[in-house]
Amino acid sequence: MTGLKILTAGPGVTLQDHGRDGYLRYGVTAAGPMDRLAHATANLALGNEAGAAAIEVSLGGIEVAAEGGALSIAVAGGGFEVLLDGVKLPGWVRLELAPGSKLTVRAGIGGAWTYLAVAGQIDLPPFLNSLSTHTRSALGGLEGRGLAAGDMLAIAGAKAQAGAPERLLTPWLTRPTDVIRAVLGPQDDYFSEDQIEVFRQGPWTVSPRSDRMAFRLDGPRLTHARGFNIISDGIAMGSIQVPGDGQPLALMADRQSTGGYPKIATIIAPDVGRLAQLRPNQAFRFETVSVDEAVAARRADADALTAPMETEPVIRREFPSEFLLSVNLIGGATAG
Repeated sequence: MTGLKILTAGPGVTLQDHGRDGYLRYGVTAAGPMDRLAHATANLALGNEAGAAAIEVSLGGIEVAAEGGALSIAVAGGGFEVLLDGVKLPGWVRLELAPGSKLTVRAGIGGAWTYLAVAGQIDLPPFLNSLSTHTRSALGGLEGRGLAAGDMLAIAGAKAQAGAPERLLTPWLTRPTDVIRAVLGPQDDYFSEDQIEVFRQGPWTVSPRSDRMAFRLDGPRLTHARGFNIISDGIAMGSIQVPGDGQPLALMADRQSTGGYPKIATIIAPDVGRLAQLRPNQAFRFETVSVDEAVAARRADADALTAPMETEPVIRREFPSEFLLSVNLIGGATAG
């Protein structure tokens, strides 16, 4: 059996695929990746389906090894550091992981999430048509929990492509994050125009008290014009609720299915991942856009993912002892 062995894993490292679509009406959270564009990029770099299961890596990082055979790996998203046997590689990269080698992904200069995909299929039973992990309800993934040291993920149809690591030339991943676009509503009428302008200007930062369920936004306190309770209705990913304390909550991948606070705006789909990649204390503001502009931005992301994946070889310039000990430097021997 060819598999991926988890050597170490920080908190918040989980398996995520396209998400548990179609079950919110039953109260089942969709889960799925925090940054869908980065998740899709890692998969497509290997020839997988865009929504295939991959490992979502948080700031705690991960170390993995291949067992039973070599694996093709791709990493994409955030400004993380990637090291193969101690040799630093680009943060967005495709590589072969041979048995005996170690791949390390850890927090780098920026970003909060990155994705480690494997060519082939992570061989686990789906729950409601998805491998996405929702740890609060212990559903999906590997036993409904985050990955931990010692876990082994069997890879069905594993593929390995020999050759030097390749940098993924993906300009759509170098996205500005100082402006997050949103469509007003559906309950923007619960706020006066001056409060909507405060919402636009901020500035806002992501609170350290944030997780996959919701990002709490620190900034000016918003006041309600018509109270802060509504009849509970459905929650879309990117909905921005404003509870009684006036501090907005951006609902993310592990959001609840319904909520009873007015939603001043909804972050457009391409920018949910941009918000997700922000670390605490990074300032941003909101720009309100029309539905037509939101649809056009979504279409541009979709078009980017259909374009051929461009890569360039990574030239190795470092040869640490960890790397040298992992390779066979002797091609043969003769008697003297």
